[in-house]
Amino acid sequence: MVSFADTMAESSNRAALAFRNAIDLLGCDGVIETSASLASAYIRFDPVALSHVEIHRQVEQILREKNWYQEPLPAGRRLWRVPTVYGGKLAPQFDEAAAAAGLSPSEAIKRLGESRVRVLTIGFAPGQPYLGPLGPEFDIPRLKELTPMLPEGALVLAISQFVLFSRPTPTGWRHVGQTAFRCFRPEAEQSFALRPGDEMEFPPISRAELDNIRETNDGSGGATCEEIPS
Repeated sequence: MVSFADTMAESSNRAALAFRNAIDLLGCDGVIETSASLASAYIRFDPVALSHVEIHRQVEQILREKNWYQEPLPAGRRLWRVPTVYGGKLAPQFDEAAAAAGLSPSEAIKRLGESRVRVLTIGFAPGQPYLGPLGPEFDIPRLKELTPMLPEGALVLAISQFVLFSRPTPTGWRHVGQTAFRCFRPEAEQSFALRPGDEMEFPPISRAELDNIRETNDGSGGATCEEIPS
């Protein structure tokens, strides 16, 4: 495990993603798996094929080569725009979140809908992204008590981050938006729709528009996807 900070920040997440990508591109014999979290990179290796001393030497060498906090993000990232209903019966904790951020509901919708956030990591549930960072006004605490269950496609908010639920889940984060996007698609060749480093926007739509999207039932949730130029 290579940690770049004790807490998540844009620069430490950038470093984790860039460093993990560099390890993948190196193609070390004996490296079985890599992944990146909010502020660290994980390397799993076969000690029969690659000793701990050797992998440690290689990692130390790569770490010294660059300032990973300022490295470009990996190529092949995508921008997703996912239509989202904010507030109302579908996302009943939105007004509370807006008030905690010191914003009117309309201003909160405007700011959240215009925010472009990064898939910081995938975790907790299959294909489920942690997204951020949002503006500092959205650095609001988690709830003191769990909401028993929220549906797949729920967009929840706390600590300047979104999470987009890949399955029905209890949570202490505030339910601020609802989408029809499926993060986890076990029937597809690529079962995780998103990848760390992808970026997302959640433009606001009406409840009627979401109902129309749901009628297609193809899992995309009306989202568009385009490659981000390197």
